Amino acid sequence: MPDYALPDSVPPGSTAERILDAAEDLFAERGYSATSLGDVADRVGIRSPSLYNHFRNKEALYRAVMERLVMAFSGPITELRAGPITQDRVLEWLETIVRQHHANPNLARLLQHAALSGGPATGELIEQLFRPMFDSSRPFEDEPGPVLGDAGLQPWAVMAFNNLVMSYITMAPMYRDLLGQDPFSESALEQQLKLVKTLLQAVFEYRGHTMLS
Repeated sequence: MPDYALPDSVPPGSTAERILDAAEDLFAERGYSATSLGDVADRVGIRSPSLYNHFRNKEALYRAVMERLVMAFSGPITELRAGPITQDRVLEWLETIVRQHHANPNLARLLQHAALSGGPATGELIEQLFRPMFDSSRPFEDEPGPVLGDAGLQPWAVMAFNNLVMSYITMAPMYRDLLGQDPFSESALEQQLKLVKTLLQAVFEYRGHTMLS
């Protein structure tokens, strides 16, 4: 039996949901090690002992936060893999993911903290979120051969696009003045989507004819 209420059993507006929301924000802002249960309780507006009615300890709370995020962000890749893998569907999936990260930047920020300072279940998170994208066993149905001309490059392409999408979320606020606009505005989102789609189209068109040394 888990040490926390599973995300799909948390009633909307309940204390458990408010705890998850506050913990997600704090873990994204500070990382696992720098966030205490007292910090979460203070943000929710309850006494620390009340947290133990829902989560046994900080690790259980962190795992519940991660599970909720994984459920939200892994849905699009599950849907993509359930049907034919085509360029158009991959582009649609990528746009969905970019929009999800803009709507909720906490996953990218939390992953950055986990990469730098660790946290419980980081390996499990990577497996759940990214392993399906590394699977090259299903070719594109509208492609005559491996994308990039070499199926072995797929993991590197996945990492590159993940970095492109998520580093924008974590680093863009530093470039607010240079951009001259809110990096999370709708116009900035459209520019980010245009860039990501342009690069992905270039990947689709590449056939490995030119070897870089």
